[in-house]
Amino acid sequence: MVGIMKQETIEAGDLSYAPCRYGSSRMLFRGPRRRLDRPYIAFVGGTETYGKFIEKPFPALVEKVMRQPCVNFGCVNGGIDAFVNDRTIMDICHNADMTVVQVMGANYLSNRFYSVHPRRNDRFLRASTVLEAIYNEVDFSEFSFTRHMLGTLYARSPERFDIVVNELRQAWVARMKNMLGQIGSRSILLWFSEEELSDVHWSERVGQLQTDPLFITRQMMEELRPLVKDIVVANPSETALSQGTEGMFFPETQHNVASEMLGVACHAEASTALVPSLREHLYTP
Repeated sequence: MVGIMKQETIEAGDLSYAPCRYGSSRMLFRGPRRRLDRPYIAFVGGTETYGKFIEKPFPALVEKVMRQPCVNFGCVNGGIDAFVNDRTIMDICHNADMTVVQVMGANYLSNRFYSVHPRRNDRFLRASTVLEAIYNEVDFSEFSFTRHMLGTLYARSPERFDIVVNELRQAWVARMKNMLGQIGSRSILLWFSEEELSDVHWSERVGQLQTDPLFITRQMMEELRPLVKDIVVANPSETALSQGTEGMFFPETQHNVASEMLGVACHAEASTALVPSLREHLYTP
């Protein structure tokens, strides 16, 4: 495959993401570009998998321990839609020795109620006539981001909002089954979040609509278990969380953004959680 590569350096820092493309995919991924003509492990996910502001995100740490190339297909603010319709990336994941899929939020996908940008899945494009009928008092032209839009809908009517959440959850499960079907059974789901994986109602969680991955429950994950080798839960320890932005690279203008992300120590713990599962399932039928 021919890759297009260019350098990108974080302002006021020395971190380079070396963005690259694979084959005919229109998406830019974190480099350096990996060869695909030898055994490799693929990683699919959002901002955490990409490792924004992180010199060595968990895919790179896994690569060091496993001594096997790890291809990072993380996408900043990406959701399932960024990958499931990308034939190139799905084929690469299908041909991998194993694919680790970071669980991404249900807000980051197009559904019967609204559409998102095909690659920048946090971007709200348009509401459907169905959603406009449910919330006929809302001017959807005011929104650029899905989370802002969802917050407004919840504030207007928690009762009507339940209809939206149920649709997003159904769409998420269906889209995940589609994606995992394309990847094949040699895959592992990774829950990498400060939030516990549970069936607690999303509105009862500390972050509510700021929770990531948003609207996902343990029951939804268990529905996917027959399609994967394993489900790995990586909840950062209090010690890791307390280190905040230590070791991260970002311009001062991005400090608030960086402080809300999982830091270097959290990535180290995610790698530690993943390696035993990869070793157990990588070379077994």
